Amino acid sequence: FNDTATTEIYTLSLHDALPISVVLEGPNKFHAVNDYPKPEIKAGEMLMKMERAAICGTDIRILEGTKTKDVRYPSVIGHEMCGTIVEIGDGVEGFELGDKVAVANVIPCGCCPMCRRGMENVCMNRQAIGYEFDGGFAEYVRLPEVAIRKGNIVKLPEHVSFAEGAVIEPLSCCLRGQRNVDLKFNDNVLIVGAGPIGLMHVLLAKAAGARRVIVSELNEYRRNKALECGADIVVDSTKEDLEAIVKRETNGLGMDVIIMAIGVPALITPTIKLARKGGAVSLFAGFVKGVMADLDPNIIHYNELKVTGSSAYKRQDYLDAAEMVINGYLDLKPIVTHTYKIEDFQAAYEMNKSGAGLKIEIEP
Repeated sequence: FNDTATTEIYTLSLHDALPISVVLEGPNKFHAVNDYPKPEIKAGEMLMKMERAAICGTDIRILEGTKTKDVRYPSVIGHEMCGTIVEIGDGVEGFELGDKVAVANVIPCGCCPMCRRGMENVCMNRQAIGYEFDGGFAEYVRLPEVAIRKGNIVKLPEHVSFAEGAVIEPLSCCLRGQRNVDLKFNDNVLIVGAGPIGLMHVLLAKAAGARRVIVSELNEYRRNKALECGADIVVDSTKEDLEAIVKRETNGLGMDVIIMAIGVPALITPTIKLARKGGAVSLFAGFVKGVMADLDPNIIHYNELKVTGSSAYKRQDYLDAAEMVINGYLDLKPIVTHTYKIEDFQAAYEMNKSGAGLKIEIEP
């Protein structure tokens, strides 16, 4: 205990070496800096030692400059993270040094028109760790007072690995997407794309009691991973007739729910044609800005399709996703395939770009 003017009243012993952070200085200008200052916390804040941080497709777009909204230069990005509390500021309650925590990075304001409508995931004034606040591609992450106060820091039990904790964030995004299309027990579900996000959709759909989950994916490694995650049928649409398979498996009816987990605009029209009348389609993936889809609106009109997007997650989605992992309802281990030291971030970035792995994580 320290009763002086400092606000850092509890602290674990930290190593003396200057911490490493991946600093983004501009589009395609990022590198590991081995003398980046360790964040100093104030009253109401905490310091987390990053144990695992996962690379997201959005991170790649930020690093390459194709996504610039709310991005600061220079800054530390990374929003999928899990770590250990090593410093606790004055006034923080409910946490202890050494706590294993995962971070819901999106912080809604709670009072804008969208928040009042129960849509905090699209808050008009939201802040986020990895955007307005420095993120997880660093050895130490300052957890701001607003995130702690709003319940965005979630304690995890010992049996949940740091690797799993880091990917609760994208899992919660997938859960929001499935809630938007009201995926439920006995549904026939088609998931297009079997990257990390597509595989999480497979896990969630099976956990929800989907009758049949079909996955369309060109990469053989990822098709096999989809089967490992519980998919009933995997399809290489360059060699097999996906439409014929859908008709065969649904007695000609079509899919109850379709989730596009790959952002290719040209695939939208041929994909929504596979939905049954009254079915639901989630355009879940982020699509390339400025690339338009040749969409036939009559497919939506005459078949009364429900087509929705999905943005981020609500805090309840994050808490529910965390509970699924904590209680063993979902096994995320098959999705995390590679881990790199933070100083080898360039190699982690290249592995992510190559598509040879799935979730790529970094550690101190």
